[in-house]
Amino acid sequence: MLGGIEAGGTKFICGIGNGPEDLVRAQFITTTPEATLNQAIGFFQEQAGRKLEAVGIGSFGPVDLDRKSPTYGYITSTPKPGWENFDLAGSVSRALQVPVGFDTDVNGAILSEARWGAAQGISDALYLTVGTGIGGGALVNGQVAHGLLHPEMGHLRLPHDFSKDPFPGACPYHGDCLEGMASGPAMQKRWGSPAGALPPDHPAWQLEAHYLALALVNLAVTLSPRRILLGGGVMQQPHLFKMIRTEFSQLLNGYVRHPDILDHLDEYIQPPKLGNDAGILGALLLAEMASTALVMTSNAVGGRA
Repeated sequence: MLGGIEAGGTKFICGIGNGPEDLVRAQFITTTPEATLNQAIGFFQEQAGRKLEAVGIGSFGPVDLDRKSPTYGYITSTPKPGWENFDLAGSVSRALQVPVGFDTDVNGAILSEARWGAAQGISDALYLTVGTGIGGGALVNGQVAHGLLHPEMGHLRLPHDFSKDPFPGACPYHGDCLEGMASGPAMQKRWGSPAGALPPDHPAWQLEAHYLALALVNLAVTLSPRRILLGGGVMQQPHLFKMIRTEFSQLLNGYVRHPDILDHLDEYIQPPKLGNDAGILGALLLAEMASTALVMTSNAVGGRA
């Protein structure tokens, strides 16, 4: 029995199971760390009890993924009140007494899409979520990219024509980075209305498509993914995908001449197949990895004994 937590800045989604077929989930509003984790721990204790083998956490960030670091498993410099420098992985592990797999929520999402979703059989793919914040996970040669910390694609710096768009941006760190210009809160601050309440013909959507396409062009020429998946609350607008593809093609201007882009752009840039379950299913895969690592370590120790 595996447990997963998709730890978001707005809500926590907890699940148990082994995949899409047997997933049982619950959802809680993200409040303080103590109150939110009490609900999550209670869910696992009630649903799985002693049968729980491991828990995976796909978390909003930034987070510390360096296992040698004294703050491994922490949420670090987040603007989310009360969560800065919080030991998320350690708190869950101590409460449930099980191994914990830990990564970003978007890295978990691209892992689940590679196992069960729209990136099956693809070694190099990209998942970008556009919602309360903007984050991205990259699959490179079949492995999620970590590096020094982990990718922070939401904070790409983009060309900003202030004469056409005087909005200064909403990111508390960078102002008009991608997240500051194209996240859900940025759209609401700019237009005075939530993204989901704006009609399809509102000028907000062309501007949104422009900023997202700029980011995707930068990521496409840097990481060369074979597929790009766009999820999150803001992307729950079917007309937005066509606008992004058109803008993406215009910005590339024929430079990357590959059939997947020239003739199959609707497949190259598409929604995640797993929809809103991509994150929580990714967390289950992180739990699976943690459980497997524990077994391998135990076997290695037993073999040396």
